Amino acid sequence: MTATVGIDIGGTKISAGIVDGEGHIVQQARADTPATEPDAIVATASSLVRRLAAHGEFEAVGVACAGMIDAERSMVRFAPNIAWRDAPLRSMLEEQLNVPVVIENDANAAAWGEFLYGPARDVADMALITIGTGVGGGVVFDGELMRGAYGIAGELGHMRVVPGGHLCGCGNRGCWEQYASGSALVRDAREVMRTAPGLARTLNELAGNDPEALEGPHVTKAAKDGDPASIELLSDLGRWIGEGAASIAAIIDPSMFVLGGGVAQAGDLLLEPAVAAFRRNLSGRGYRPEATWALASLGNEAGLIGAAALARREKR
Repeated sequence: MTATVGIDIGGTKISAGIVDGEGHIVQQARADTPATEPDAIVATASSLVRRLAAHGEFEAVGVACAGMIDAERSMVRFAPNIAWRDAPLRSMLEEQLNVPVVIENDANAAAWGEFLYGPARDVADMALITIGTGVGGGVVFDGELMRGAYGIAGELGHMRVVPGGHLCGCGNRGCWEQYASGSALVRDAREVMRTAPGLARTLNELAGNDPEALEGPHVTKAAKDGDPASIELLSDLGRWIGEGAASIAAIIDPSMFVLGGGVAQAGDLLLEPAVAAFRRNLSGRGYRPEATWALASLGNEAGLIGAAALARREKR
């Protein structure tokens, strides 16, 4: 089977790879994202694809984009960290590459990758929750990506959980990602460092006694080393994740939640409190089947792999 190319365009980097029919990346190339110049983004992505062409043939290109994609999957309506506003990305790339191009939201593409090649490969309905700077999401329902009437379904991070709560980048207050993301974890950890330095001794050591220098991986490392404050911070984060997932289950009833993103590297320190909170808040608990939970397996390449798989599917 001829391979396809997947491209993951994020706010800071563009990654492209030749992906075979089993979801394996055969060859890969990366470049920084010229995020303020839409035409330069297309030129950079096209250059990466041409570089990959020297390593093998491919029949189509799939693109995972950090932004809102229209229902026809031809245009990026809006991207928060890239200067795309109603950008006809599909036609722009097809003109450059002369092969069919499919574009998809990056979280949707990642969900499709985990559905085909990750822990959800044996289920028909799943929800991917990615915990990074924000909270991303993608839903597969009855074996198909859930895109909605206008192509922007699955924005799980912008479900409102605290009316009048923290201001979100989307313009609303109290969105789930303001409480269940890596940014929320860092915000809360820095507050502990400022107000309870005795409890946050390990975190202060890792961050050089500068709360502003603290990053999410510091909390994960400290927790894995047994630091009580960091374990509690991850437990609190897991509680927010589980409570939000219970609301999602009440609406779409997936058979599996897959937890991904950088913060998910904390593993069971995050997963176990998330599952516990999910069970406590699940509607009709004790009288209904519960979704299972798993950690994502494709890592940072899930979007690239999923986009390539979608391009392969469309090409048939």
